[in-house]
Amino acid sequence: MSISSEHKPLGKQVTGVLHTLSPIVELNVGGEMYTTTLSTLKKHPGSKLAEMFTGQPKLRTDSEGRFFIDRPGVYFKYILEYLRSNQVPTQCIQDVYKEALFYDIEPLIKQLEDSPQIFGELVARKQFLARVPNYSENIELMIRIARAEAVASRRSSVIVCVVRTEEDAARCQDALNSLDMDKKSVVKFGPWKAAPSISDLLDCIQMDVEAKGYKISFQPHVAEKGFRVKSHDFFYKFLFTWW
Repeated sequence: MSISSEHKPLGKQVTGVLHTLSPIVELNVGGEMYTTTLSTLKKHPGSKLAEMFTGQPKLRTDSEGRFFIDRPGVYFKYILEYLRSNQVPTQCIQDVYKEALFYDIEPLIKQLEDSPQIFGELVARKQFLARVPNYSENIELMIRIARAEAVASRRSSVIVCVVRTEEDAARCQDALNSLDMDKKSVVKFGPWKAAPSISDLLDCIQMDVEAKGYKISFQPHVAEKGFRVKSHDFFYKFLFTWW
């Protein structure tokens, strides 16, 4: 069946003015092919996605004339389904949320932020970690220390001191001052003013390091000697396994 010229895929009409038409649009999103309408893509006028298809074309095309968007294509189907039917995805929530932020689709962003997965991450975990001084910097420091000690080794370890209160921080510092060993590899977290416990913070550290692609585990660190207090009160050994 032939297709009339006014309904040919938009990707092959790159020179046309987009806002005067309501055609079918062919997309190549990170190697995944999609077909939709211009009105669907422009459903939310203030979004970045709508802006891409407003006025003169702003996107490159692939060899077949499809408009190319250099984003993970597998998640675009959820974006498209929302634009078509207002259906909020229930799968791949974290990844779809990232794409919704990229395309700046505010209604979808707000609905995803109300989901348990995003709400828990943004409101509960992230707000807790914001109360832990230098948390992100300490994560990066742990990784640098572990990588520096990885030469010709299967595993490397990083000693972490975790303190929840100012009193514990003083005791931890006293313990560090009494060490008979090099203290440069000890990374200190805390104190903080929030409900989560030390074990909660340890879980967060493991979660965030693993999110960067590292294989990691932890256990209480018991020093052989040199501590004035019980080392397992504050100190933990994080093991990075390389192979």
